Amino acid sequence: MIKIFPLIFIVLWSSAFITTKPIIDNSDPFAALAFRFFFVAIGFYLFSIYSKYSIIVNRKNFIESILSGVLFHGFYLGGVFYSISIGMPTGIAALIVTLQPVLTNALSGPILGEKVTVKQWIGVLLGFVGAALVLGFDVGTNIPFMGLVATIVALIAITTSTIWQKKLSNNLPLSVSNFYQAVGGCLFHILVIIIFAEPYINFTKTFIIAMSHQILLVSFGAFTILMYLIKNNSASKTVSIFFLIPATSAFMAWLFLNERLTNLDILGFLITTIGVYIATRD
Repeated sequence: MIKIFPLIFIVLWSSAFITTKPIIDNSDPFAALAFRFFFVAIGFYLFSIYSKYSIIVNRKNFIESILSGVLFHGFYLGGVFYSISIGMPTGIAALIVTLQPVLTNALSGPILGEKVTVKQWIGVLLGFVGAALVLGFDVGTNIPFMGLVATIVALIAITTSTIWQKKLSNNLPLSVSNFYQAVGGCLFHILVIIIFAEPYINFTKTFIIAMSHQILLVSFGAFTILMYLIKNNSASKTVSIFFLIPATSAFMAWLFLNERLTNLDILGFLITTIGVYIATRD
């Protein structure tokens, strides 16, 4: 594993939280995600052609990659975007999704046959405690019920997607696999639009900048790194780095959006960092 990849992933993935709000302020969440993954699919298609990778795959690999995209780009991102769009506090949504490493560790043993050590469990628990301190619990916050449901669906989806991706039988090049996953995500959101939503996008300057960031840096950059990490490491170790996302996002919000960063946030960041180190070190 290239050791700098997790660091790059954390920075890029965390930055997505800063650009999500400007996107849903100018569009409905499903139209935005359909738009995003339409261009992501085109990008990975062109890269595959440029790299002389064949995009013709067998039926099993096709179905596996499409379903992985539906889980990750569809249910996970769709759940997060939708919950925030109807008033779910971003911090609470992020904290719920941050439970992913706990679920993955619990399931990777019986499903993947991975050995999850006591040391990893200690690291995961420290990571969750640190993330909770960073995000905090605003007891007075009015959390919409459907937002809570959507976020829980997102949590289940990203956990299932991580384990599913690890179990995939294909050995496709990352660009080809990512192409079909982006197609699966795009088709999922188009289907949601047809059945449930009233799509709209206001192509403001803010929307274009935020969407360009999520397409280029998050979908092309961070997601490709995530697929590489899952493929080359245990699922339980890979997802442990997700505990650094809320703390890093909070720091970025303080740096770029002038949001408040308290001493408790800094303490949580340190605890989370220690937890991730314990959970992922060999």
